[in-house]
Amino acid sequence: MTEILTDDQAARAALAAESAGRYAREADRGGALDPETVKALTAAGYPRHFVPARWGGAEGTFAELTAAMTRVGRACASAAWCGSMFAYSARFSAHLPLAGQEEAWGDSPDVLWVSGLVPSGRAEAVDGGFRLDGRWSYVSGALFADWALLAGPTPGPGAPPPRFFAVPRADFAVEESWDTVGMRATGSHTVVLSDVWVPEHRTVPLAEVVGGVNRTSDRPQHAVPLMSLGGLTCLAPVLGAAAGMVDAYTALVAARRSAPGAGPTPLNDQVLARAAAEVDAATLLAERAALLLDQGRARPFAARNARDTAHAARVLVDTAHELVRTAGTAAQDAAHPLQRHWRDITVAATHAALRFDRIATAYTDAVLAAR
Repeated sequence: MTEILTDDQAARAALAAESAGRYAREADRGGALDPETVKALTAAGYPRHFVPARWGGAEGTFAELTAAMTRVGRACASAAWCGSMFAYSARFSAHLPLAGQEEAWGDSPDVLWVSGLVPSGRAEAVDGGFRLDGRWSYVSGALFADWALLAGPTPGPGAPPPRFFAVPRADFAVEESWDTVGMRATGSHTVVLSDVWVPEHRTVPLAEVVGGVNRTSDRPQHAVPLMSLGGLTCLAPVLGAAAGMVDAYTALVAARRSAPGAGPTPLNDQVLARAAAEVDAATLLAERAALLLDQGRARPFAARNARDTAHAARVLVDTAHELVRTAGTAAQDAAHPLQRHWRDITVAATHAALRFDRIATAYTDAVLAAR
């Protein structure tokens, strides 16, 4: 997807990917991105990608971010995941009232936002705002965050309608709870608040964000319903990791063919050709979804975008399994990128936005309703 990027954007993505790749093995082993990688993601412009221009942001496109995160994911899926989450969390924050946006971005558009999208905790309306406390799980990039955008309260009898609450780093703690088989360096830990006051101007109804209603911007990227995004946020890192697996597998086949006394490699040839085609097909689905978002045509195609991104992820999981299955024992070494990408793809595809079983029902409902 690099043809979508300008020369400057491609160069910045390459620099971010180089840093991500340099630290990928240690990040995987230690369960955290190297701070240099986070700096490289910031320098490449991903935290400011969707930030409104009034604050110095890029107001970039979905296609550009998808292409860039695919490039970074080719080196390290965890780095691409965090880069994507920094960007998309800022996009959600562009729904805040202008006073709240100014508080966050008034000095710089390069603020690192993270988000907890599942309503949790308790919120009590008080004079001028809310008192908020609770725990939000699976907040990717939490240890590097400047701000967190958290949905709450937990739904239940008597609970008020959920809102998003913008909370600065000084007001929340991070409990290091993320210890998984793959995507280890995303640091998707638990954010904890204890009786924090959040002023009204740092909140927005969750329904407005989910529904793509933005009262402060008419830009297409700031008025996209969550359903229309599908799993695009999560898919780009998976695409990148799958492409990284194809790269590693190609090198493996080349080494086998050049070894003394080597014979033909028909099984590996078939697996490689099929995997490359499947990555290309998944990329085309992602490009189509991103293009519709950028054209402001997302709403009529929301169910299809969700279907396509979940289907692409499912295909790439199968591709990854076949690549690692036929790669041989050497590819299982802890230092080999093939097995790291395989673990990352397998874990990333369990995200709710990429679960085809969940998306299929919503898609079928939409198709039947349109008859």
